[in-house]
Amino acid sequence: MSKITVDHHPSQAKLESLGILHCPTWSKEPSTFPWTYSEQETAYVLEGEVTVTADNGESVSFGPGDLVIFPSGLKCIWHVKKALKKHYKFG
Repeated sequence: MSKITVDHHPSQAKLESLGILHCPTWSKEPSTFPWTYSEQETAYVLEGEVTVTADNGESVSFGPGDLVIFPSGLKCIWHVKKALKKHYKFG
């Protein structure tokens, strides 16, 4: 399985090429929950602080301005430390 990738503060050109700023947003209050990705997700974080721990033990943290790619097949635990708001797209 591939890893979760985090691009801290990607360029505006990269964000525009992905079209992520025109995608829907999702918000979540501070919480902890399991998640499984049936397809790849690309997310751009607007607000919040999150740590995601994959079932293989890999842990990544991200926050505002980060572009995060979650691979298809990933099983993980989300720990939302500060209320989250992100743009997202699947596939």
